[in-house]
Amino acid sequence: MLQMEVVGVRVEMPSNQPIVLLKEAHGERYLPIWIGMTEATAIAMAQAEEPPPRPLTHDLFRDVIDALGVRLTTVNIVALREGIFFADLVFSNGAEVSARPSDSIALALRTGARIFASEDVVREAGVIIPEDQEGQEDEVEKFREFLDQISPEDFGRAG
Repeated sequence: MLQMEVVGVRVEMPSNQPIVLLKEAHGERYLPIWIGMTEATAIAMAQAEEPPPRPLTHDLFRDVIDALGVRLTTVNIVALREGIFFADLVFSNGAEVSARPSDSIALALRTGARIFASEDVVREAGVIIPEDQEGQEDEVEKFREFLDQISPEDFGRAG
């Protein structure tokens, strides 16, 4: 399994389809995953550390996990089948629960759980975003340029 970092969320145009972008923590490949608007909002809010006025679903789930005395230790993106990504939530008591990667990432950001992706998934759907010749663009800007050249059909829709 490869440790991944959340780069951010973007809405791909012209389809208005949100994407979460992960990057290998110790590598150069990026993993774009098309997600739903609700999950995109949840991920963006968690990254911005903006607490909602009332708990959203992912906040509620985090609170329930805490109340039960367990901890979400890792999120594993384990498979890509017919354009659909699959993930597992791994808890401190050894329990594993299958979940959508988008929900898993939103929850990981709220709990501090590490995110991993299988080598097979990254090999199949990962991309290398070319370095800017001047070296002045940040990762998000490189990703935006990359998105202008692809469509959701290039990777399949999943979340």
